[in-house]
Amino acid sequence: MTYDKNLSPVGWYVVSYLLRFVELNDDRKDDDEARFLSWENTILVRASTLDEAYKKGMSVARESSKPYKGGPEGVPVQWKLVGITDVLPIYEELEDGAEIIWTERAPRKLKNLKQMVRRREDFRQ
Repeated sequence: MTYDKNLSPVGWYVVSYLLRFVELNDDRKDDDEARFLSWENTILVRASTLDEAYKKGMSVARESSKPYKGGPEGVPVQWKLVGITDVLPIYEELEDGAEIIWTERAPRKLKNLKQMVRRREDFRQ
């Protein structure tokens, strides 16, 4: 059997998508130069192919971007879908210790690598 790095042998994919927060009555909501609070969500989807995982990710993302009334004044707002940022196959069965995602990073000084890590108590929200 030929190895295909785009195909999950276990049928799972990690999909990330980007949302931006807008007030629907804001004249600059579609201005490419305007700044927006954004949120990148990462989900797991079961799929047979990378394309199917992308489609499922888009479906979940669209469900996350419905308009609603926000704040005490009930301002019309929405998390608008910008798009999919990543679709990655998972190569191992899901269980404790299974690697589901990795990132290669450019060489950095040890002191800078140490600044990337956080203490256990820093993860509480």
